[in-house]
Amino acid sequence: MKSLKIIYYIVIAFIVLVAILLIVSAFPIPGNYKVLVVQSGSMEPKIKTGSIVVVKPEKDFKIGDVITFGPYSKTKAPTTHRIYDMKVVGGEPIYITKGDANNAPDTREIKKADIVGKVLFSVPFLGYAVDFAKKPIGFALLIIVPAALIIVDEIKKIYAEIKKKKTK
Repeated sequence: MKSLKIIYYIVIAFIVLVAILLIVSAFPIPGNYKVLVVQSGSMEPKIKTGSIVVVKPEKDFKIGDVITFGPYSKTKAPTTHRIYDMKVVGGEPIYITKGDANNAPDTREIKKADIVGKVLFSVPFLGYAVDFAKKPIGFALLIIVPAALIIVDEIKKIYAEIKKKKTK
């Protein structure tokens, strides 16, 4: 019975974690940490497809930093690559990036204004759960159903407690 309770709390903690990540990734606040899902294998083996990356805005970047850049919308995800080279044009830094798994650097040059931030760390495979939770069926299965089960369980406990008090 005790191991069942431990599993119960682990599942609850996982659901809460996914819910928090879902909220943070769905409502990114400008200038704040962002949680994004990696969509491709261009950074493998360092960052696996389906990982989440935690990105922090920075003022300066250097060669070797892993950065996230590009547009961020519901239809277009930003790219996460390593800074391969940089040059200064008109006093502004221009970054050349490359995915660790790619053979050649990216052809697009990145301006500082296009950079979302520097990747602090990644968590493998958690992005699959966050992406699944963003879909209506995933949201229902990962958030609403477990929440309903918890509420029903608590109602049963309250009912049992009331029944005990009435019998006394």
